[in-house]
Amino acid sequence: MISRRAFVLATAGLLAGCTRGSDRPLTIAAGEEGGFYLAFAKLLADQVNQADVGLRCTAVPTQASVANLELLQSGKADLALVLADTALTASKGNSPFTTAMPLRALGRVYENYMQLVVRQDGPIHSLGDLAGKTVSLGAAGSGAALFGTRMVAAAGIQPTVSHLPLADAVSALAEDRISALLWSGGVPTPALADLDNRVGIRLLSLDGVTPALRAAHGSVYESVLVPSGAYQHVRDTRTIGVANLLVSAPSLPPEVAGAVVSVLVTRASRLVPQQAVGTQFLDARTLIGTAGVPLHPGAAERYRELHG
Repeated sequence: MISRRAFVLATAGLLAGCTRGSDRPLTIAAGEEGGFYLAFAKLLADQVNQADVGLRCTAVPTQASVANLELLQSGKADLALVLADTALTASKGNSPFTTAMPLRALGRVYENYMQLVVRQDGPIHSLGDLAGKTVSLGAAGSGAALFGTRMVAAAGIQPTVSHLPLADAVSALAEDRISALLWSGGVPTPALADLDNRVGIRLLSLDGVTPALRAAHGSVYESVLVPSGAYQHVRDTRTIGVANLLVSAPSLPPEVAGAVVSVLVTRASRLVPQQAVGTQFLDARTLIGTAGVPLHPGAAERYRELHG
């Protein structure tokens, strides 16, 4: 077992030996354009690069959680942003994953809000009203798509389901080609705020299905409030929050995990996208609450160094 002091000295020696030309590439699989996954990942990559810790970090756009884990498993990404429910599903090898995927967390970085969006001037006022209607339940390969399947099952409804990327779903709802869209992200999400300004939106309460989802899938699903004013036409609405985790494969070198954790902790205030309300983003006190996904040993060691 390496001592704490030896770990710090070894890490410092390794990073000090890196020159800008020999920085280790580090890729973060993020999310869709216009969403907070990608906005956060770009900020994190920028701060890692500014910290000069021997890493050359890049955030790449994806269709989010499920796709991110596929990139991680294939070795095409070093880090992935993923919803906690998706991460736990992957670690057990449950559908849509075919084999168990060992994951290690670097931290719980922010809270995702499941936002079931309808037009303010439309006839849909509750989840039950979506029976038989056309609904986009997140992009294919996203954590929202996994959650959406669970949500409609818990509600006992059968909508006509599509899986559109956010930009396409927003256009389809604005043009009345779909009755609702499901999005997993921060509040406010710029694309939804723009839709609200153009046509007006409501968020449907998910309070009614929260108990069933928790009974079936555990406490990873939490009741959260989208406050009045988060969007122009939205009033206080209870929905479901899911932690967003920054994860890696177990093979990520401990000094790399530790370096990223140092950035998460010491530069937390610089990792909040400008448009965010702010309350849902990473807090140094809650970074280690990784919803059942074990911390990477290098991350755990660095948290002990920073917080005792």
